[in-house]
Amino acid sequence: MFVPAANTRAFAVFLFALFVIASGLTFLETAANPYVTVLGDSHSATQRLNFSQSFNGLAASLAPLMGGIFILSGKTLTEAENQVFRCPTRSIFIRRSGLCKILYIIIGIVVLLVAIFIWRTNLPEIDEAESSADTTEKESILKNKNLVLGVLAQFFYVGGQVSITSFFIRFLGKTAGIEEKSAAIYLSVALLAFMVGRFVGTFLMRFVAPYKLLIIYSASNIILLFLAVTFGGHFSIYALIGVEFFMSIMFPTIFSLSITGLGSKTKLGSSLLIMSIVGGAVFPVIMGLISDKYNIQIAYIVPLLCFFVVLYFGMKTTSRESMVTAVKH
Repeated sequence: MFVPAANTRAFAVFLFALFVIASGLTFLETAANPYVTVLGDSHSATQRLNFSQSFNGLAASLAPLMGGIFILSGKTLTEAENQVFRCPTRSIFIRRSGLCKILYIIIGIVVLLVAIFIWRTNLPEIDEAESSADTTEKESILKNKNLVLGVLAQFFYVGGQVSITSFFIRFLGKTAGIEEKSAAIYLSVALLAFMVGRFVGTFLMRFVAPYKLLIIYSASNIILLFLAVTFGGHFSIYALIGVEFFMSIMFPTIFSLSITGLGSKTKLGSSLLIMSIVGGAVFPVIMGLISDKYNIQIAYIVPLLCFFVVLYFGMKTTSRESMVTAVKH
């Protein structure tokens, strides 16, 4: 889809291409996450899901680096230059569109190879009837307070994560005067910290209960975002890099803790959790409005507030064994 989008150089076509990719990702997340969660010992499900998603961070850290090298010009354009640049006949406009095609063709080939590999791999079947079916068939899944709170926490978490990452380059330019090409390198470092945070979090879950680690990481992010909003310059940049580190375990941890004890309704609960990522489409808009009215630094109050909801979820969530016991009774 990105090939015709780059050929037409129409924003609506690019949006449709992103919609197609996002749709495929939701199906993958809905199927893969609960599969990893129930594939093995239930006591290590959260740790296992965190480990499997740790490898996402490698690609996430490479993506802005590649974009900065191959697409971004490294020059901050004036408004007059932007008007000239928007002309679809300009050679630089055509060159960047061509680079988008090459990058997405490569991504498409890699994804196709992965799909073939999975298709040819003999993966075990999971019988949901055998995985602690603690929620009765007739009871509405929305009566599971832990799941509902998890969906809410995931909604706010994804909203906060997307907001932080989406405005990262703009934040660096406005608060520290860093041009976009260098800011893309900083973003790669931040996303690398995200990946490292997942591996570290996976290791720490051998000694610390996942919900306790979620509380610690959420509180750390609230403090770091407060510092980023209060102070400017390079100090706030380092604070945001720290935020990426502490965001690392949140999605898989919230996901795993939320579907605990759902039994045969695990897939349904998973689909609700995946739908909650729509928060990533809501909060950046709010953040953008605040940034336009005030400034980008003040706008980072939005993700700060989001992590209070994640913190609340962690505080209301007990250990995995306790939750299962509570559902049974």
